[in-house]
Amino acid sequence: MKLRARIVAVSSLAVACLGVFTFGVARAQQGAAAAVGGTSAELRKPVTLSLEDMNKEGDKAVGRVEMNATTVRRMLEKARTDRDVVKTLCLNDKLNQLDVTLRSARERKVGLEAAIARRDTDLSGHEFVILGVFKQRADRLFSEANQCVGTDVGTIGDTTVTPTVDPGIPDDYTGVPTTPYMPVIVPPPAPVSPAT
Repeated sequence: MKLRARIVAVSSLAVACLGVFTFGVARAQQGAAAAVGGTSAELRKPVTLSLEDMNKEGDKAVGRVEMNATTVRRMLEKARTDRDVVKTLCLNDKLNQLDVTLRSARERKVGLEAAIARRDTDLSGHEFVILGVFKQRADRLFSEANQCVGTDVGTIGDTTVTPTVDPGIPDDYTGVPTTPYMPVIVPPPAPVSPAT
């Protein structure tokens, strides 16, 4: 009896996990479509390229993501050399996101190649579309990296503050109004008796 209860509990847990996983995949597809600016229906459109063309375009997409990451890495090195802290932080954030996108794009490219080797057109099309989403994300991150703005650190050293007082202010001014404060007292509302 106890064994049967455990099996039912484990089965219920497995079904719940599968449901969460399926929901997560659907949300990820919607998020990927939103990142492109479209809908999840666009991710399900059939790809009209041949398997060989998908493979070539997939190589170009990964190359584009790598190029964006390399360029941002160089920009980050220059910002570090210039000791521009604000720009360094901004570029470092964009480069971290680009590195994650590059890893994901490479994984999808391997998946695309495996699907092409099996001649699975549906899975190949799916992997190709997701790879395109990663390419577009990398392009957007590269554009955001180009907008990272640094600031001058300024001068380091002793600073002095010289206050100036407006000569039109009277010497005896305390900031307190000269008219006496008259509080306004409002009595609380009368209690309302419940209707009978």
